[in-house]
Amino acid sequence: MTIPRMVRQTLGCVAVVSLALFPVIAQESLAQLQTKFDRETNSVKKAKLLVKLGDAQFEEARRAGKEGDNNSVDATMEKYRDNVRATLEALKKQHADAEKHSNGYRQMEIHVKEGIREVEDSMLAAPAPYKPPLQIVRQDLINMDDELIRLLFPHRPADSKPPAPPAGKQP
Repeated sequence: MTIPRMVRQTLGCVAVVSLALFPVIAQESLAQLQTKFDRETNSVKKAKLLVKLGDAQFEEARRAGKEGDNNSVDATMEKYRDNVRATLEALKKQHADAEKHSNGYRQMEIHVKEGIREVEDSMLAAPAPYKPPLQIVRQDLINMDDELIRLLFPHRPADSKPPAPPAGKQP
């Protein structure tokens, strides 16, 4: 059984057009994601949305860096930091006990680690005058990541060494 030539050509054209349009349809723009993020009131959904939005922001920063638009890189990374801060505050307000309600905190902590790496990569590629704002963003993200770890694991053993046993009772 053979498929008529016209049907094959039509199906081929439909396949090519759908493949070409699929990424455009599937991806939301950075502005749409930011608007959705700003409107979200549920802190766990906001944290999950931060992952998508952050990935889009990282992609935008990489694109701007390749084009040499370092002001845009700085602004994008600063906006990411502000989004992380807003999400962390919303999570702390709605789900104060991160140990029991860790859902949004976990996704956020993983993504903030990725954000720190992205900022460090941007710092390596940026000219000297553009590094100080990125250093501030990096330090803010590190501080928020440390806070997330403390919230997720509040009962960690002390960072100090255990006391040494008395000298007279050694075996």
